[in-house]
Parts: sequence; C-alpha cells; structure tokens
Amino acid sequence: MTPHAPEEDFSDADIEVSEPKTYAAGLGGVFHSMEPALTQMGLARTVKLMTKINHKDGFDCMSCAWPDPDHRKIAEFCENGGKAVTWEATPLKVERSFWREHSISSLEDKTEYWLGMQGRLIEPVYKAKGSDHYEPIGWDAAYALIADHLHALDTPDEAAFYTSGRASNEAAFIYQLFARVLGTNNLPDCSNMCHESTGTAMTHTVGIGKSTVAYKDFEESDLIIIMGQNPGTNHPRMLTALQEAKERGARIVAVNPLPEAGLIGYKDPQRVRGYVGKPTQIADQFIKIRSGGDMALLQAVSKRVLDAERADPGKVLDHDFLERHCDGFEAFAAHIDGVDEREVARATGIPVSEIDELAERYLNADRVIICWAMGITQHRKGVDTIREIINLLLLRGNIGKPGAGASPIRGHSNVQGDRTMGVWEQMPDSFLDALGAEFGFEPPRAHGVDAVHGIRALDQGKIKVWMGLGGNLLGAISDTNLAESAMRKTRLSVQLSTKLNRSHVVTGEEALILPVLGRTEIDMQVSGPQYVTVEDSVCAVHASHGQIAPISDQVRSETAIVAGLGHATFGDRHGIDWRAMMRDYDVIRDHISRVVPGCESYNEKTRTRDGFVLPNGPRDERRFDTDTGKAHLTVNELEHVECPPGRLLLQTVRSHDQFNTTIYSLNDRYRGIKKGRYVIFVHPDDLAELGIEDGQSVDIFSEWRDEPDRVLRGFRAVAFPTARGCAAAYFPEANVLVPLDSTALESNTPVSKAVVIRLEPSRSPAGVGRPAVV
Repeated sequence: MTPHAPEEDFSDADIEVSEPKTYAAGLGGVFHSMEPALTQMGLARTVKLMTKINHKDGFDCMSCAWPDPDHRKIAEFCENGGKAVTWEATPLKVERSFWREHSISSLEDKTEYWLGMQGRLIEPVYKAKGSDHYEPIGWDAAYALIADHLHALDTPDEAAFYTSGRASNEAAFIYQLFARVLGTNNLPDCSNMCHESTGTAMTHTVGIGKSTVAYKDFEESDLIIIMGQNPGTNHPRMLTALQEAKERGARIVAVNPLPEAGLIGYKDPQRVRGYVGKPTQIADQFIKIRSGGDMALLQAVSKRVLDAERADPGKVLDHDFLERHCDGFEAFAAHIDGVDEREVARATGIPVSEIDELAERYLNADRVIICWAMGITQHRKGVDTIREIINLLLLRGNIGKPGAGASPIRGHSNVQGDRTMGVWEQMPDSFLDALGAEFGFEPPRAHGVDAVHGIRALDQGKIKVWMGLGGNLLGAISDTNLAESAMRKTRLSVQLSTKLNRSHVVTGEEALILPVLGRTEIDMQVSGPQYVTVEDSVCAVHASHGQIAPISDQVRSETAIVAGLGHATFGDRHGIDWRAMMRDYDVIRDHISRVVPGCESYNEKTRTRDGFVLPNGPRDERRFDTDTGKAHLTVNELEHVECPPGRLLLQTVRSHDQFNTTIYSLNDRYRGIKKGRYVIFVHPDDLAELGIEDGQSVDIFSEWRDEPDRVLRGFRAVAFPTARGCAAAYFPEANVLVPLDSTALESNTPVSKAVVIRLEPSRSPAGVGRPAVV
C-alpha cells in the first residue's frame, strides 16, 4: 500500500483519555513499532532496515544515544527506534507541486505532526525576499547564495551555525571548521538546551563532561538510581539493561514527579515471558518527588551518609579514595551538616521515611550508578544538582570502579560526538591550537553564542545569517513567540533537513531548505560508498553504513553539503581542500586524528567491527583533569522554586510517540492519551483545590517576574497521579510558556522543568484546533 500525506491538519476534537499503563514494551511495543513500518515502507524495506539498525555492519539508530551491547540481538532496536527508521525511510516525497500549492504563510498554522507527515524533502528550494513560496533551486546556485550572504556581512559574528545531534562526526567536524575559517565561534547546538548543565557540572568536578560508566557497568552495579529520566519513552533499550541488572541482583530507585510506565514495569519483547508473563518490576523504590526537589534529596542523603560515618568511623566513607583523589571534603561536610530537614521536606514533597530508605539503599550498595536526564538539567540549579550527584558518588568511591559512576543519558544519537568534534561556542584553546595548526589559519578565540544567546542576538539584529545543520531550533527552543519573531529578522535562514518542520515555515527574509540523506541511505561519493561515525553515551565511537538507495538524486549528505559550501565560500584559502573531503571521508577522518584528542588513527579504529572507546580519565584510571588534578566535592546552596498559592510547577515532557520535536503519532498510550496532544496533566487533588474538573478546558498562564503572562488556551485538564503541586504538558507545544531568560545558572539551559503557572477555565473548547497563543 502506497502511503499518502494527510491533506487536512489534526485537532484534539476526538481525544480519548484512559488509565495510564503500569509497564512498557511487551506485545504493544512490537505492534506499534512494526505496524507503521509495514504500512509505510512495505515488507522488504522493513526487513532490510530493521535487521541492520544498530548492528556492527549496519547503521546507527537516530532515535537516541543509548550504547550498544557487545553481543547484538537480531532485533537490536526499540519501538521508537523502529518509528524513527520508518519516519526517515518513508518513500513518501514532498514533490514540486507541494510548494506551488502551499504558501509559506499557509504552512505557519500547521502542526509539527502534519508537517512531518508530508514526506521526504527531495530537492533544494529557495524563498526569495518578498516571496511567500519556496521554489526549486540548483545546488550551485544555493551554495553561491549562501556564500554571497556570508561575504556581505560586516563581521563573521553576524552568522551563526546551529547543529543537531543527528549530524555525524565527519559532518560536525567540517561544519565547525567552516564556521571558524569564516571567523566565528557562533556554534550553538542542541546540547545547549539539554545536557549543557551536565557538561558544566562534570567538567568542573571530575574533569570531563561525559559519562564515567561503560555499558557493562550496568551489569555489575548493586544500585542504579534513575533521576529525572523516562527510559520507557526516551531510551527504551535501556530497559533491557535494567532488567538484566536486576536479574544479577541490582536494586533500582526511580526519582521522578511522574509515575512513568517504563520506570514501573517492563515486558521484554524479545523474550517469551515478555508476552505471557508478568512485567519485570523496574523500580524497587519510586520516589515521586516535587519538581526541582532533587538537589534537596541528594543533600539529605549525603547528610545521612556522613552521619553513618560518625556512628561507625572508618566503615562508611571511602577514605583512601577521598584522600588520594578528592579535595573539598571538609567544606562540603560542614555545609551538609547544616542542611535543614524542614526545607528538604518543602522542596521534595516526600516523607522522611522515603529519604531514609534511599540512604539505606545507598549505604548497603558497594557499587552505585546514578543516571539522569532533562528532569535534572533543565532547572535553575541544574548545575548544582549534578554537582550534588557527584558529591554523593565521591563519598563512597563510586567513580572509577566497575559497576559504579555518573551516567548522564544523552538523548540525540550523536549529540555527544558533535561536542567531541568541536561543535561548541567555547572550545578550549588546546583544541583551537590543534585545529589552526592542522589547517594553517588562526581560529577565532572569542566565545560565540549558545542557543539562547543566539535567539537574543537574532532579536537584537546582531545575527544576519542563521544556518541549521539538522534539527528544529524553533520547535525546540524556549519562548516560542519571541524566537519566531527573532528568526524573521534575519536576512537569510538555511536549513539542512530530511523532512519539514517548524523551522522551515518561520524564516528570514530569504530562506533555503537543503535536503539531506538519512542515516538509512547509501552515501555515494567519487571514491565510492562512504560511512560516517557517531559517539554514544558511554564514549564509544563506531561506524554507520547506509543501506538503501537515496530518496532522490538531488539529496546530498550533510558532510558533502558542508564541504561543497566550504569550496564555494573559501575556494582554496589556507590550502584547505574541501573537495577532497567531499570525495572521500577518509580525508576528514585523517584530519580528525590529528586534531581531536583520543582520536589518533581514527580511520583504522573506526574500521574495526566494534569501533573504539574514547579515553575517559575518571573511568579508566581515576584521573581527574581539573584545576587541582583531583575530583572536587563542592558546596552548593540549596534553592527551590517557591510556588505561590493557587499555582503549579509545570514541566514539559515528550509523549511516547515522539522524538525531540518529531511527532510520530498523536498517541501517548503509556500515559493514556490517544488522538491528542493539547493536554495538561495535574494531580486530581490539585484540580479539586483549583475548582477545575477532570476533562475541563483550561487556559495556561506562565508567570515570570514582571513580564506579561504567556498563555496557551484551550488545553484539556487531565487528572493524573503526578506529584502534588506539579503539572506536565507536551513539548514543543508548551515551550511558549518558558521565558527565554529563565535559564539554569552557569549553563544557560532553558528552565523547562519548573515553570510557575496558573490555570483558569477557558472559553475555548478543549483541544479543538491549535491552541491560541497570546
């Protein structure tokens, strides 16, 4: 059956709400993964791709950065990985007739779901100044247009180069090279909006902003604490690792405001018992914490660890580790002694008995892993909260030994690799020195803009050209209205993309869409088929090989596009052979081997079936590349959001059928939502106190300092067993409620998990049409 793009957009008029699920995967996971694949791609294409995803001779899944086990299963993918492949490898195309029939202004009211369902982009298109339509344009003309705009800038810092985590290492490396040859460090990326708090905190405390565990450490751990993370939806393959850890005797604690299905139970779809047996209980203890209370919880547990040491001197803390590898203990201990239990209770919203239970579990475990994601990083004190994670781990030597460590769980498939390859507005001088020596130029040293500062610079007219290597910045960034207004002030916006999204319909005066190959597609260059490389959450680097023919002969790889643009813009300036890098990606990898630390002999290492693992000082040898050469225990002042009476703390979340801003369907079956997204989840007791009925239409107002309220209208209130005083709504729809200047201290990450809101009965019917934004 040939798939068809929907002509009409979708509303929540037929939304269905049922009880949330208490386990993830099982038969439902198989059905909801394979049914769309078979329907949209057909049997042969489905079998070919699903048996190659995450395999050593196949392609890397684009849906998350969860690491691969040494021994792969036949089906080495999760439900959302299967959906990601179907979404990318659909044979459906955006034909020229689409651009003739749809003006850009007519697309502005379309949902992300509708836009993404139109099919693959198959040729470059251009919107001229004053035009309301995209029209086809040749590749050489597109390159020349971009080059002319860049050459016309008064300063290179009037351009910015955004990057999505789906870009390969090769594309990311030459992309940052292009920006720096131009003369700017304006390299915002998706990390700025998710794990920037992690990098900031961990680089300061242990000398590296990456996970200190390997995949096998989950098998050897005694206790795994999962904080602010929903693996059942965002990293489903992690559930298999957690199940296997439990079978080896590990205990698991979940800390989350929402009772997510994947944190409660799991049915492994690759085992018979996953269909006929009871679900594996994932969380031995589920702490339903108040949003933003994690820092207080961690300090309270650390206090109990110190108290236990005093009660039994020399038997609790790892004194040898602390003395040899750490500093700051005395100041930390003195500060923790002063933690106020009453403030902890207000911040966490949980009884003392639950904190005592968690502390006892930690004290009884020799090897502890703490995992976290956006529920930790996207808070005002996100950096300090992660420092407290490190503090707790350091007390008992839980870094640099098997089965223990800090494990930030990255979302996008190669977001970590992008940073390794130099995509960061603040790369250290050592990297810039190596880059300059390799290519014969002096890289700029002044720090560039991140994502939030980039939007602010756009709004102020300081950035004239904005290029996006993948991703959907306008869908992902906070303060949607301000961000879209800012983007319209650019002279030229450029997007390298596989499918349509919001960033294509809110543009600069001129705009280009350049269609790119997907991970699933064969990348054929002059020297033959090319492979690319990616880095996962545990610093493992491996190759990814496309498997099927490209959707169109006008689609090019991100790597080839950037190389082509480099040649068009700079020619042979500095002696850089951009065409050689386009013809053969081995040339790029040779450059990487001489610039990027840990990537020596990169071509040789990435050609092995298992790839290689980047060096990691804390994990490999308890080496901490900090300013003192030791891991830092730190003093962090406790702070939590004070929510006035009659208000709630809102967090933005993904639905189950979603990857970042990509919406696979309008269903979120684990939370009991079908055919809709314009909902807000609130505890039934909070709804009663506010005088709002379950199912009632409400307007959501976010309150921020003295600024006018940001408003979403016509959302359906859904009674849900979240933590008291907390609420949740879907990203990206609720991003409009997050003020641009509400960011985490030090990392500048948007505070999307602690938005003070009030609810009022709405005059708009719940979920009918797209909610009005005021």
